[in-house]
Amino acid sequence: MRLVARSLATATLGAALALGTTVPADAATTVLTTGHVDVLDVDYTSGALSVQLLDGTSGGVRRDPSTVELDVLAAAKTTVPSNSAYGFLGTPGSTVWILPQTQNANLLWPGWNSTDVASGVFQGNSLTLSLQSVSGGRVGVYTQSLGTPTVLFNSGDGLPDAKPLATGAHVHANWAFGSAGTYTVTFRVSGVLAATGATVSADATYTFKVLP
Repeated sequence: MRLVARSLATATLGAALALGTTVPADAATTVLTTGHVDVLDVDYTSGALSVQLLDGTSGGVRRDPSTVELDVLAAAKTTVPSNSAYGFLGTPGSTVWILPQTQNANLLWPGWNSTDVASGVFQGNSLTLSLQSVSGGRVGVYTQSLGTPTVLFNSGDGLPDAKPLATGAHVHANWAFGSAGTYTVTFRVSGVLAATGATVSADATYTFKVLP
């Protein structure tokens, strides 16, 4: 899947998250296991696009992704449905670890946001979110409605995968991992500035640890 044309729904983050503090890149590694986290926290300030991690488990702390380990606990373990629409997850009946779109208090609830990107900065008030690379196993990110999945990113059929991301958006989806182990996942956010037509971008790399 090279491009997902469907836009995602938007919502507003709470004021506490919007005003969260920032932890420097040289901080000790923080391990997150449960609670709300915006894996990609997109911002545009002082002429630069940036991608951080917004840790809602600590009241809205912005962290450099390189300082965070995102743990996928054993409670996320399930099996791939027999429905062919879920074939991107693997063989029916095989094991898969899923951090769900709907919050489960016993797991991480990962999403992404562009709520701090002001309207009018980018052409069409739209950015592009791309999954650039994955190591450690297969990763799939998808939404689900009435039992039907919409695949957003799938490392199993070639990368990069790209999709539009509206400015002012806050999105949650299912994050699926095909095996236990440590994953390195790199995303890129890019956009065309409305004022100049120049393209700006920022990359961020994340570590997920999937527990058996």
